[in-house]
Amino acid sequence: MTDSQKSDETAVVANDEEIQASVTEQTGVEAAAPVADAPEPAAAPEEPAAPVADAPEPAPAPEEPAAPVADAPEPAPKPASPAPRPASSHAPSPAAFAARPKAAASVIPAAPAAQPTAVSLAEAAKWGRAEGDGHVFLTIDGEEQPVGQYPGVSTDEALAYFARKYDDVVAQIVLMEHRVESKAPATDMQKTVEHLREQLAERNMVGDIRTAEARLDALAGQISELEKSEKAAHDAARSAELAAREAIVAEAESIASQDPSQVQWKTSSARMNELFESWKTAQKNGIRLGRSNEDALWKRFRSARTVFDRHRRAYFSQLDSTNSAAKVAKEQLIVEAEALSSSTDWGFAAGEYRRLMDQWKATPRASRKDDDALWLRFRAAQDVFFSNRQAANDEIDQQYTANLSVKEELIVEAQALLPITDLNAAKKALQSIRDRWEEAGKVPRADMGRIEAGLRKVEDAVREAEEDKWRRSNPETKARTNSALSQLEAAIAGLREDLEKAEKAGDQRRIKNAREALEAREAWLDQIQRSASDLA
Repeated sequence: MTDSQKSDETAVVANDEEIQASVTEQTGVEAAAPVADAPEPAAAPEEPAAPVADAPEPAPAPEEPAAPVADAPEPAPKPASPAPRPASSHAPSPAAFAARPKAAASVIPAAPAAQPTAVSLAEAAKWGRAEGDGHVFLTIDGEEQPVGQYPGVSTDEALAYFARKYDDVVAQIVLMEHRVESKAPATDMQKTVEHLREQLAERNMVGDIRTAEARLDALAGQISELEKSEKAAHDAARSAELAAREAIVAEAESIASQDPSQVQWKTSSARMNELFESWKTAQKNGIRLGRSNEDALWKRFRSARTVFDRHRRAYFSQLDSTNSAAKVAKEQLIVEAEALSSSTDWGFAAGEYRRLMDQWKATPRASRKDDDALWLRFRAAQDVFFSNRQAANDEIDQQYTANLSVKEELIVEAQALLPITDLNAAKKALQSIRDRWEEAGKVPRADMGRIEAGLRKVEDAVREAEEDKWRRSNPETKARTNSALSQLEAAIAGLREDLEKAEKAGDQRRIKNAREALEAREAWLDQIQRSASDLA
């Protein structure tokens, strides 16, 4: 029985007692648990002799009743004080009762037999009868068969005893029908049905045997369908479990097949551990897949983990070698950087630091801890040099502060030349400003760009004015302009003659073409004449 079936069996057992109580209420007889051939208790002294099954009545000893033997009825409990049922949280199934070994008979005082009801006697009388000496007969398929003897009681009590044995079997059949209807686990149900068939086949009870057998036949078919349904559900669950295991193995193989140089080892290692925990949980709590399937999947999963671990060890071994080499190379760069930190040759040392920085970037990283410590040392050497250079520049800037005021005044003087109206005067004034600019000397580095841009704006304006003047006075430009004017004027004169001839001839197409050509040439002439005017 699987774990899921055991849990279902436990859940269903709780309903069995309620079903038995329902059967008792319907039949008037308590549904006995299916005990296989349990021995009957011995009768107490001074009680009537117990019935003997298919055997002559034994002679009683003086003043002592005969002891009960096989097929003796259980002593009926006293109606006023029924014996309490043992408390049990999990009632055993009928199959469990059937499989139990027979217990040794215990001797208890016999109670007076329960008086049968008129209804149960009437029903029992349909299927059997009792004689005065306690012999009871069953009618089945139109023939009578002896079922046993209950001497020393009335015929009604003897018949009722064997009827109750039939009611006990019917109660168990009802219980099985309820279990099948509620789709309880089908484990051992067929065994219980076969056990009940055997009880009916013994013909030691009175009742509608054929109907009970038909109900057992129907139950056997329903249990077969229930077993098929359970097997289908189990197969589906097993397929799902197999797919889940396959997914675990496939992901592990995918992780193991990655390029070691591209693997995120921390993330992949954590995921591989999660897959291993998932595998263990499925192995412990999941449905068994069969030895062949589980062994094959486990070999694949173990192989993937082995490959992954081998790649990881090789990667980190190579990484350790690379880190060691990178550490040595960067320590050499640090030695050079620390040697330059006290230099006062600012230009040369700054260039060397740029070279060292390029080499640092090209060198592979060491381990994170070592690389961070090495970078702090390298950066500290640079900071010493650049701090010294900044201090020297600040001192120089203090000396150049006075020069800044002089150059700011020269910029104001230069900007007053704009716009340029007299080029020669502007050039002469700008040259004077330049001479005084050079005499003023350097300014602080922070103001150098602003000051240079102010003077450059005026210089650019003067240079543009010179270029414009040259374009206007260039002889080659004037000659080209005059030649173009002459050609256009000649072309315009010819077009006018063509237009007059076309108008006289009344040729509209020629008139249109001549006018368009004439208008275009006249527009060109106007543009060239304006350019010539600018050059003049």
